[in-house]
Parts: sequence; structure tokens; C-alpha cells
Amino acid sequence: MFDRYARELLRYATHRVGEQIAEDIVAQTFLIAYEQKARYDPSRGAMLPWLYGICTNLLRRHRRDEIRALKAIEGLRPDTVDGPTSDRVDAQRLAARALAALSRRQRDVLLLYAVAELEYAEIAAALDIPLGTVQSTLHRARARVRAALGGPL
Repeated sequence: MFDRYARELLRYATHRVGEQIAEDIVAQTFLIAYEQKARYDPSRGAMLPWLYGICTNLLRRHRRDEIRALKAIEGLRPDTVDGPTSDRVDAQRLAARALAALSRRQRDVLLLYAVAELEYAEIAAALDIPLGTVQSTLHRARARVRAALGGPL
């Protein structure tokens, strides 16, 4: 199970919280999956969305750290960097502000879709929410980020 899915989970978690914390989150994901293997129901779908659900729940516990990191990026002062780096900082600040403004569910759905590249049904299984909720939540999240960034998403 680890060999098959760890890389995908690590990529998703790294995007959310950074490399060091992501490794811990993924390790905890597999520990919880092992401890709760009797709760996995193959009739509800593939194992990967179930693992993403566990991983996302663990990431929620680190939400404060995630928000602090996003606010730290937002807090970078443009006068401390020059040239293309300044433009990159401005873009990161704008993206961080847009993500921080989303609700927890919107952020989870958007990142599972955009970063983990899960299908709607897989996101529904991972977060244990109805398929229609995934679709409407993703639509709202994309609209809010699009408005914040001033362009298509």
C-alpha cells in the first residue's frame, strides 16, 4: 500500500503544508490506515480516495500552520526583493490571500482537484460528502479564486 500510494499522497501534502510536515502527515496517514484497515470498504471505491480522506483530515489538524504560512507569504514586503523575484512574491501573496479566503471545505475540494488531480467521485469519497456537494463547492471555490486573481482558473 505504501509503495503504491505514498508518492501521490506526498505530492498532495507537500503542496498543502511543505515537505517536512508532509512527510510526517503521509507517515501518519499510513499508520492510521493500517490501524483502521477494518473500516476500509472496497465497495465504496478505490483505496486511494480513502487514503486521501485520511490525509486531508490530518492536514485539517495542521490548518493553523497552513494559514500562518499563507499569511507569512502575504506578509512579505515588496521592498525587500527586486525584479522577477518581486513579481513572484506578489503572485504568491495574491494566491495565498485567495486560498486563505476560502472555507475549509472549498480549499480541501479545490486542492484535491487541482493538486491531487482526483475526479469528482474520488473527492466525494475522500471527504465523505455527496458528489453534488463536490461539484458545487468546486464551482464556488474556483469562482472565488478567479475573482481574487482577476482571471480564468
